[in-house]
Amino acid sequence: MQYGLATYRIGGETLPALVFGGRLVDVARASASIDKDSVRNPFQGRGLDQIFEGWGDVNEELDAFAAEVAGQLDQGNVELLPDDVELMAPITPKRMFCAASNYVEHADEMGTVLAEKSESSPYIFMKAPSCVIGDKGSVVKPTKCEMLDWEVELAVIIGHRCRHMPVSDALSVVAGYTIVNDVSARDLNVRDDYPFKFDWFQGKCHDTFGPLGPWIVPALCFGDPHNVGLQLDVNGKRMQDGNTNKLIFNISEQISYLSEILTLEPGDVIASGTPDGVGMGRGVFLKPGDVMVATIDGIGTLTNPVVSSDGN
Repeated sequence: MQYGLATYRIGGETLPALVFGGRLVDVARASASIDKDSVRNPFQGRGLDQIFEGWGDVNEELDAFAAEVAGQLDQGNVELLPDDVELMAPITPKRMFCAASNYVEHADEMGTVLAEKSESSPYIFMKAPSCVIGDKGSVVKPTKCEMLDWEVELAVIIGHRCRHMPVSDALSVVAGYTIVNDVSARDLNVRDDYPFKFDWFQGKCHDTFGPLGPWIVPALCFGDPHNVGLQLDVNGKRMQDGNTNKLIFNISEQISYLSEILTLEPGDVIASGTPDGVGMGRGVFLKPGDVMVATIDGIGTLTNPVVSSDGN
Protein backbone atom coordinates (compact mmCIF):
# COMPACT_ATOMS: atom_id res chain seq x y z
CA MET A 1 0.00 0.00 0.00
CA GLN A 2 1.31 3.45 -0.93
CA TYR A 3 0.55 6.53 1.09
CA GLY A 4 1.99 9.95 1.73
CA LEU A 5 2.41 12.33 4.65
CA ALA A 6 1.37 15.95 4.24
CA THR A 7 1.04 19.11 6.28
CA TYR A 8 -1.86 21.46 5.65
CA ARG A 9 -3.19 24.67 7.15
CA ILE A 10 -6.76 25.61 7.94
CA GLY A 11 -8.05 28.43 10.10
CA GLY A 12 -4.52 29.40 11.09
CA GLU A 13 -3.78 25.90 12.41
CA THR A 14 -1.16 23.60 10.88
CA LEU A 15 -2.09 19.91 10.91
CA PRO A 16 -0.83 16.56 9.56
CA ALA A 17 -2.66 14.54 6.93
CA LEU A 18 -2.38 11.15 5.27
CA VAL A 19 -2.41 11.04 1.47
CA PHE A 20 -3.92 8.22 -0.60
CA GLY A 21 -3.81 8.59 -4.38
CA GLY A 22 -3.56 12.35 -4.06
CA ARG A 23 -6.53 12.51 -1.67
CA LEU A 24 -5.90 13.99 1.78
CA VAL A 25 -7.31 12.72 5.05
CA ASP A 26 -6.98 14.63 8.31
CA VAL A 27 -5.16 12.48 10.88
CA ALA A 28 -7.38 13.37 13.83
CA ARG A 29 -10.60 12.71 11.92
CA ALA A 30 -9.19 9.45 10.58
CA SER A 31 -8.25 8.33 14.08
CA ALA A 32 -11.84 8.74 15.22
CA SER A 33 -12.98 6.16 12.65
CA ILE A 34 -10.67 3.27 13.57
CA ASP A 35 -10.59 0.63 16.29
CA LYS A 36 -8.21 2.09 18.87
CA ASP A 37 -7.85 -1.27 20.59
CA SER A 38 -6.17 -2.78 17.53
CA VAL A 39 -4.34 0.17 15.94
CA ARG A 40 -2.66 3.06 17.69
CA ASN A 41 -2.55 6.58 16.26
CA PRO A 42 1.19 7.36 16.27
CA PHE A 43 0.64 11.10 15.86
CA GLN A 44 -0.95 11.78 19.26
CA GLY A 45 -1.13 15.49 18.55
CA ARG A 46 2.30 15.65 16.89
CA GLY A 47 3.07 17.22 13.54
CA LEU A 48 5.31 15.75 10.86
CA ASP A 49 8.45 17.46 12.16
CA GLN A 50 8.06 15.52 15.40
CA ILE A 51 7.08 12.31 13.58
CA PHE A 52 10.28 12.35 11.53
CA GLU A 53 12.42 13.25 14.54
CA GLY A 54 11.20 10.02 16.15
CA TRP A 55 10.91 8.02 12.94
CA GLY A 56 12.65 4.93 14.28
CA ASP A 57 10.07 4.61 17.05
CA VAL A 58 6.90 5.26 15.04
CA ASN A 59 7.39 4.09 11.46
CA GLU A 60 5.92 0.61 11.95
CA GLU A 61 2.95 1.99 13.89
CA LEU A 62 2.49 4.59 11.18
CA ASP A 63 2.32 1.94 8.45
CA ALA A 64 -0.31 0.00 10.41
CA PHE A 65 -2.30 3.17 11.10
CA ALA A 66 -2.21 4.21 7.44
CA ALA A 67 -3.33 0.75 6.32
CA GLU A 68 -6.30 0.87 8.69
CA VAL A 69 -7.27 4.37 7.55
CA ALA A 70 -7.02 3.29 3.90
CA GLY A 71 -9.42 0.46 4.60
CA GLN A 72 -11.87 2.79 6.30
CA LEU A 73 -11.56 5.21 3.40
CA ASP A 74 -12.44 2.47 0.92
CA GLN A 75 -15.55 1.72 2.96
CA GLY A 76 -16.61 5.37 2.94
CA ASN A 77 -16.09 5.82 6.67
CA VAL A 78 -13.47 8.59 6.43
CA GLU A 79 -14.10 12.13 5.21
CA LEU A 80 -11.67 13.59 2.68
CA LEU A 81 -10.24 17.08 3.01
CA PRO A 82 -11.28 19.58 0.28
CA ASP A 83 -9.23 19.50 -2.91
CA ASP A 84 -8.27 23.16 -2.45
CA VAL A 85 -6.86 22.74 1.05
CA GLU A 86 -3.70 24.80 1.61
CA LEU A 87 -0.66 22.55 1.60
CA MET A 88 2.43 23.59 3.53
CA ALA A 89 5.91 22.14 3.14
CA PRO A 90 5.54 18.67 4.70
CA ILE A 91 8.41 19.32 7.12
CA THR A 92 10.81 22.10 8.01
CA PRO A 93 14.21 20.51 7.37
CA LYS A 94 16.73 20.60 10.17
CA ARG A 95 19.40 21.00 7.49
CA MET A 96 19.24 20.84 3.71
CA PHE A 97 22.24 19.38 1.90
CA CYS A 98 22.32 19.77 -1.88
CA ALA A 99 24.39 17.92 -4.48
CA ALA A 100 25.81 20.13 -7.23
CA SER A 101 26.58 18.99 -10.80
CA ASN A 102 25.47 15.43 -10.09
CA TYR A 103 24.27 14.57 -13.62
CA VAL A 104 26.81 14.56 -16.46
CA GLU A 105 24.42 16.25 -18.90
CA HIS A 106 23.64 19.02 -16.41
CA ALA A 107 27.35 19.63 -15.80
CA ASP A 108 27.84 19.84 -19.56
CA GLU A 109 25.09 22.42 -20.06
CA MET A 110 26.59 24.52 -17.24
CA GLY A 111 30.07 24.34 -18.75
CA THR A 112 31.37 22.43 -15.73
CA VAL A 113 34.32 20.12 -16.34
CA LEU A 114 34.13 17.15 -13.99
CA ALA A 115 36.89 14.87 -12.82
CA GLU A 116 36.49 11.14 -13.23
CA LYS A 117 34.18 9.76 -10.56
CA SER A 118 36.95 7.52 -9.22
CA GLU A 119 39.02 10.65 -8.53
CA SER A 120 36.21 12.73 -7.07
CA SER A 121 33.50 12.90 -4.40
CA PRO A 122 30.09 14.60 -4.15
CA TYR A 123 30.12 18.40 -4.18
CA ILE A 124 27.70 19.46 -1.44
CA PHE A 125 26.37 22.87 -0.51
CA MET A 126 23.61 23.84 1.92
CA LYS A 127 20.38 25.79 1.72
CA ALA A 128 18.78 27.52 4.70
CA PRO A 129 15.54 26.09 6.17
CA SER A 130 14.01 29.54 5.54
CA CYS A 131 14.20 28.78 1.80
CA VAL A 132 11.47 26.18 2.16
CA ILE A 133 7.91 26.78 0.95
CA GLY A 134 5.15 24.33 0.09
CA ASP A 135 3.04 23.46 -2.92
CA LYS A 136 1.45 26.55 -4.50
CA GLY A 137 3.75 28.79 -2.46
CA SER A 138 5.18 31.74 -4.39
CA VAL A 139 8.86 31.95 -5.30
CA VAL A 140 9.95 35.57 -4.88
CA LYS A 141 12.30 36.89 -7.55
CA PRO A 142 14.93 39.11 -5.87
CA THR A 143 15.07 42.66 -7.18
CA LYS A 144 18.74 42.31 -8.19
CA CYS A 145 18.28 38.94 -9.93
CA GLU A 146 17.89 38.74 -13.72
CA MET A 147 18.74 35.03 -14.11
CA LEU A 148 16.30 33.13 -11.90
CA ASP A 149 16.39 29.39 -12.61
CA TRP A 150 14.74 26.07 -11.73
CA GLU A 151 16.12 22.65 -10.71
CA VAL A 152 13.84 19.67 -10.02
CA GLU A 153 15.42 17.13 -7.66
CA LEU A 154 14.52 14.02 -5.70
CA ALA A 155 14.76 14.92 -2.02
CA VAL A 156 15.70 12.36 0.62
CA ILE A 157 14.39 12.61 4.19
CA ILE A 158 16.70 11.12 6.82
CA GLY A 159 14.89 9.12 9.50
CA HIS A 160 17.71 7.68 11.62
CA ARG A 161 20.74 9.30 13.24
CA CYS A 162 23.85 7.95 11.55
CA ARG A 163 27.60 8.34 11.23
CA HIS A 164 30.07 6.51 8.99
CA MET A 165 27.37 4.71 7.01
CA PRO A 166 28.67 2.23 4.44
CA VAL A 167 27.20 2.66 0.97
CA SER A 168 25.68 -0.82 1.15
CA ASP A 169 23.52 0.09 4.17
CA ALA A 170 22.91 3.78 3.53
CA LEU A 171 19.31 3.52 2.32
CA SER A 172 18.33 1.96 5.66
CA VAL A 173 18.46 5.41 7.29
CA VAL A 174 16.03 6.98 4.78
CA ALA A 175 12.53 7.74 6.07
CA GLY A 176 11.02 8.96 2.82
CA TYR A 177 11.22 10.94 -0.39
CA THR A 178 9.70 14.12 -1.77
CA ILE A 179 10.27 16.75 -4.47
CA VAL A 180 12.49 19.79 -4.10
CA ASN A 181 12.97 22.63 -6.57
CA ASP A 182 16.44 24.09 -5.99
CA VAL A 183 15.62 27.59 -7.23
CA SER A 184 18.79 29.47 -8.11
CA ALA A 185 19.83 33.04 -8.89
CA ARG A 186 22.54 32.33 -11.45
CA ASP A 187 23.77 35.91 -11.74
CA LEU A 188 24.04 36.25 -7.96
CA ASN A 189 25.90 32.95 -7.69
CA VAL A 190 29.15 34.52 -8.95
CA ARG A 191 31.09 37.57 -7.83
CA ASP A 192 34.25 39.39 -8.84
CA ASP A 193 34.94 41.43 -5.68
CA TYR A 194 36.56 38.47 -3.91
CA PRO A 195 39.09 35.88 -5.07
CA PHE A 196 36.42 33.21 -4.56
CA LYS A 197 34.60 32.50 -7.80
CA PHE A 198 31.19 31.42 -6.49
CA ASP A 199 28.78 32.77 -3.89
CA TRP A 200 26.50 29.82 -3.16
CA PHE A 201 24.87 31.65 -0.25
CA GLN A 202 23.63 34.58 -2.33
CA GLY A 203 22.75 32.39 -5.29
CA LYS A 204 20.88 29.66 -3.45
CA CYS A 205 19.64 30.81 -0.04
CA HIS A 206 17.05 33.51 -0.63
CA ASP A 207 13.75 33.02 1.16
CA THR A 208 11.36 30.89 -0.97
CA PHE A 209 14.22 29.30 -2.98
CA GLY A 210 13.43 25.79 -1.75
CA PRO A 211 9.92 24.60 -2.69
CA LEU A 212 9.41 21.21 -1.03
CA GLY A 213 6.49 18.80 -1.31
CA PRO A 214 3.70 18.30 -2.02
CA TRP A 215 4.05 15.49 0.54
CA ILE A 216 6.51 12.83 1.67
CA VAL A 217 6.22 9.23 0.51
CA PRO A 218 7.69 6.80 3.07
CA ALA A 219 10.65 4.82 1.79
CA LEU A 220 8.78 1.54 2.30
CA CYS A 221 6.19 2.68 -0.26
CA PHE A 222 8.53 4.23 -2.78
CA GLY A 223 10.53 1.49 -4.45
CA ASP A 224 13.96 2.02 -5.96
CA PRO A 225 15.05 5.69 -5.64
CA HIS A 226 17.77 5.06 -8.21
CA ASN A 227 15.33 4.58 -11.10
CA VAL A 228 12.80 7.38 -10.84
CA GLY A 229 11.65 9.78 -13.54
CA LEU A 230 11.63 13.50 -12.77
CA GLN A 231 10.38 16.39 -14.90
CA LEU A 232 9.84 20.13 -14.68
CA ASP A 233 7.57 22.31 -16.80
CA VAL A 234 7.48 26.10 -17.01
CA ASN A 235 4.17 27.54 -18.22
CA GLY A 236 3.24 24.13 -19.57
CA LYS A 237 6.46 23.63 -21.55
CA ARG A 238 8.65 20.65 -20.64
CA MET A 239 12.09 21.89 -19.59
CA GLN A 240 13.58 18.95 -17.68
CA ASP A 241 13.00 15.24 -18.21
CA GLY A 242 15.47 12.98 -16.46
CA ASN A 243 15.87 9.86 -14.36
CA THR A 244 17.78 9.25 -11.15
CA ASN A 245 19.47 6.28 -12.81
CA LYS A 246 21.82 8.89 -14.29
CA LEU A 247 22.99 10.31 -10.96
CA ILE A 248 26.79 10.44 -10.83
CA PHE A 249 26.85 9.85 -7.08
CA ASN A 250 23.70 7.97 -6.16
CA ILE A 251 21.73 8.52 -2.99
CA SER A 252 23.51 5.76 -1.08
CA GLU A 253 26.87 7.28 -1.97
CA GLN A 254 25.73 10.76 -0.96
CA ILE A 255 24.51 9.56 2.43
CA SER A 256 27.74 7.66 3.03
CA TYR A 257 29.83 10.68 2.02
CA LEU A 258 27.92 13.10 4.24
CA SER A 259 28.01 10.75 7.21
CA GLU A 260 31.81 10.57 6.99
CA ILE A 261 31.93 14.33 7.62
CA LEU A 262 29.12 14.84 10.13
CA THR A 263 26.33 13.07 11.93
CA LEU A 264 23.13 12.97 9.90
CA GLU A 265 20.03 13.58 11.99
CA PRO A 266 16.36 12.68 11.55
CA GLY A 267 14.70 15.49 9.64
CA ASP A 268 17.75 16.31 7.54
CA VAL A 269 17.02 16.62 3.81
CA ILE A 270 19.33 15.76 0.92
CA ALA A 271 18.55 17.27 -2.50
CA SER A 272 20.19 14.68 -4.73
CA GLY A 273 20.93 16.77 -7.84
CA THR A 274 19.15 17.99 -10.96
CA PRO A 275 19.16 16.67 -14.55
CA ASP A 276 19.81 18.82 -17.59
CA GLY A 277 17.28 21.28 -18.97
CA VAL A 278 17.73 24.19 -16.57
CA GLY A 279 17.28 27.76 -17.73
CA MET A 280 20.99 28.53 -17.64
CA GLY A 281 21.63 25.90 -20.27
CA ARG A 282 18.77 27.20 -22.43
CA GLY A 283 19.38 30.93 -21.98
CA VAL A 284 15.84 31.27 -20.61
CA PHE A 285 15.06 32.51 -17.11
CA LEU A 286 12.05 32.87 -14.85
CA LYS A 287 10.02 36.06 -14.60
CA PRO A 288 7.05 37.09 -12.44
CA GLY A 289 3.90 35.33 -13.63
CA ASP A 290 5.69 32.14 -14.64
CA VAL A 291 4.54 28.85 -13.09
CA MET A 292 6.85 25.90 -12.42
CA VAL A 293 5.44 22.38 -12.13
CA ALA A 294 7.90 19.77 -10.86
CA THR A 295 6.90 16.10 -11.10
CA ILE A 296 8.52 12.94 -9.77
CA ASP A 297 7.16 9.47 -10.46
CA GLY A 298 5.64 7.88 -7.39
CA ILE A 299 5.28 11.17 -5.54
CA GLY A 300 3.21 13.73 -7.45
CA THR A 301 3.58 17.34 -8.57
CA LEU A 302 4.91 20.45 -6.88
CA THR A 303 3.58 23.69 -8.35
CA ASN A 304 5.01 27.14 -7.61
CA PRO A 305 4.37 30.50 -9.27
CA VAL A 306 6.99 33.23 -9.49
CA VAL A 307 6.26 36.70 -8.15
CA SER A 308 8.26 39.92 -7.92
CA SER A 309 9.63 41.19 -4.63
CA ASP A 310 6.61 43.49 -4.31
CA GLY A 311 4.30 40.45 -4.49
CA ASN A 312 3.09 40.91 -8.08
